[in-house]
Formats: sequence, structure tokens, C-alpha cells
Amino acid sequence: MYVGRFVVVGPGIGAYRVSSRSFPNRQVVERDGTLTVGPTPDAPETDNPYIAYNCVREGGDYVVVGNGSQVDPIAEKLDMGYTPRDALAEILLALDYEKDDYNTPRIAGVVGADEAFIGIVRKDALLVEEVTEPTLVATYEEDDPRAFDLSADSAADAARELYDHEFEHAVCAAATTVDADVEIAFYNGE
Repeated sequence: MYVGRFVVVGPGIGAYRVSSRSFPNRQVVERDGTLTVGPTPDAPETDNPYIAYNCVREGGDYVVVGNGSQVDPIAEKLDMGYTPRDALAEILLALDYEKDDYNTPRIAGVVGADEAFIGIVRKDALLVEEVTEPTLVATYEEDDPRAFDLSADSAADAARELYDHEFEHAVCAAATTVDADVEIAFYNGE
């Protein structure tokens, strides 16, 4: 099944996977503690504004994971002292779903050591929930948050587990763990 991009978050752990039929030539790179999705060196030129963005970034005592430009302002709101719920809701509402050919939802999660929140803004709804177990939301088909069996304990294992998940068209994955320290990792299928 093709579900597009998806996030899985739970207390202490979060992960994001790029799945794509249209733009498979992407990778995750680390830049100053932030994970960024961008084109591979051999990717064809495009003016599509939705293919390059930060996908994992720290904000306050939390880490934000998501499928687009909403990651940065959510992290900035957390730095300003917003609660995770309010940061997610305000930014997802303000940016709305992507105005592409598919009305792609924006998805994001906020991960703390002891709590996690997940959100999606679709053409027909804005949902933001606190979650107590690993929970998935995707841009297509799985666009209502639901429990997800994530067995990884480390960021590297979470990135690999999401990349290897049975959903179709895996491109790259990124993940974080949050406890006394923040760990980030990515997997580009290599």
C-alpha cells in the first residue's frame, strides 16, 4: 500500500519516512543537528517547493518531525515556550495542507522524553492529539492517527525500521530519541 510520507511518534521516540512515486531522488542529510530532506546530486532539476525541507529539528525540550516547511516554525514556537499541542495546532492551521495537485496533508509530531503529540492538517480537518504509545499518521490512506508497532529503541534503529516497513516506495528515513540527551539518525537505503 502507498501511504506517502509518514511520521510515527511516541514518548521518547519519533521517526519520519519519505515515500514517493514522483520525486524518489531524495536523501536525508545532517546539518548542525537538524535533519534535512533534499535532492540527491543526480536528481533532475525541479521548482517544486515541497521536496526539500527540514524533517527533524530540536525546539525547546522537544524534537519536531514532519513532512515539510512546518517543522521549522513548530520548533521556533517550542523555543518560545509554547506547549507542544499549541505549537502544532497553530502552525498546522496557519500553513494548511499543501496546495499541490493532491492537496497533500501536512503531518508533524513533537517528541519529548515523557510525552508526544501528533498532528495532521488535511483539506477537511485539523487533528492534534497527545499520544502515549507509538502512533502513525500518513499523508495518504493512513491520515487518521493510529497505534503503530515500533520496536526500535535507538534513533538509528527507528530510521531503519521505518525505511524497511512494508509501505511502498521508500526513499529515505530520519528519526530521533529524546531522553536525557537527543539522538538523531537517518537512513538513505544504502
